[in-house]
Amino acid sequence: MIRLSLLGATGSIGQSVEKLLADVPGRFAVEAVVGGRDAVALAEVARRLKAKFAAIADPAGGRALAEALGGSGIASGAGPSAVLEAAAREADMVVSAIVGVAGLAPTVAAFGKGRRIALANKECLVAAGAFFMGEAERRGVELLPMDSEHNAIFQALSAAPGKAVEKVTLTASGGPFRCKSREEIARATPADALKHPNWSMGAKITIDSATLMNKGLELIEAHYLFAVGPDRLDAVVHPESIIHGLVSFVDGSVVAGLAVPDMCVPIAHCLAYPDRLSTTSRRLDLVELGRLTFEAPDRARFPALKLAHDAMAAGGAATTVLNAANEMAVAAFLDGRVGFYGLTDTVAAVLDLMGDRPAPQSVEEALAIDAEARALAGKLLPKFAAKAS
Repeated sequence: MIRLSLLGATGSIGQSVEKLLADVPGRFAVEAVVGGRDAVALAEVARRLKAKFAAIADPAGGRALAEALGGSGIASGAGPSAVLEAAAREADMVVSAIVGVAGLAPTVAAFGKGRRIALANKECLVAAGAFFMGEAERRGVELLPMDSEHNAIFQALSAAPGKAVEKVTLTASGGPFRCKSREEIARATPADALKHPNWSMGAKITIDSATLMNKGLELIEAHYLFAVGPDRLDAVVHPESIIHGLVSFVDGSVVAGLAVPDMCVPIAHCLAYPDRLSTTSRRLDLVELGRLTFEAPDRARFPALKLAHDAMAAGGAATTVLNAANEMAVAAFLDGRVGFYGLTDTVAAVLDLMGDRPAPQSVEEALAIDAEARALAGKLLPKFAAKAS
């Protein structure tokens, strides 16, 4: 039986993990679950999964969580220290699915010799990639990529040694504005941007998909995960979201990872690795699908992709700054305080002023740079409020 802790238990990844665990009773025992603000939802997950410990990130939610867990025998805690305690508890595998840079400290706290981290939090690598990967190696941690694109690349890379890799390509759906003009996109509302054509995800990642920033963040993630230089990383728009990633080798061969757009597929691969779980996910039928299409991403209509790639190439703390400014700008867009292109304009402005900082060498340094970039973004956001639609 595999002991599992789930960081981000109430989000979309957490829900998919829970669904898979229900399909294989007796295979996993849940040690700890972590949630953000919804104490009742977290308590329900903890009860269903028979967790030993539940932690809520919001300090104010401690009493509500304890009350909701009353009589269950499940211990609980609230606030950052409780989240770190949950992450560090004895487990064979920790699923890192807390959204945003908030997942960095808990994921590092989960590091331990022989432990597996199923990584669904790309910000750990975007905000502190060099430190994160170095610390994982030093601590003897095995990282398993849970994002669909990186999981596809992870599987494809098994075809040959790393020195044989010529290029790594991630696919993007193109989001809800793939066929819209720049003028139409400029008028987009948060409701428009939240209508993803293929995936059901949280609000932040859905907006990132609409701007293509998510694909930029994923390229940065791939850079650190697979030790592939920016010049050998690329993205292609693939509206069907069937091919999730491709690896091109020096002999001209290309290995691609295909699956229906269902997060249960890469999650199942991580949970059972190197074995395979038998899941109830819909199977891919290429005949029924009929065709697969591809387009080059339009960096004029979607400038976030270039911003991310340039930050990756610049090195240092540029990607840390990019991520922090983007999280602030996305929140402002969702609140209607800035328009769609004002979002990326804000990120670009913060990068211009802070993008030359040295790379963080610890969680504390990464969070300090993150806080400074957020403060600067907060000051600059009103400048772009006129672009709100």
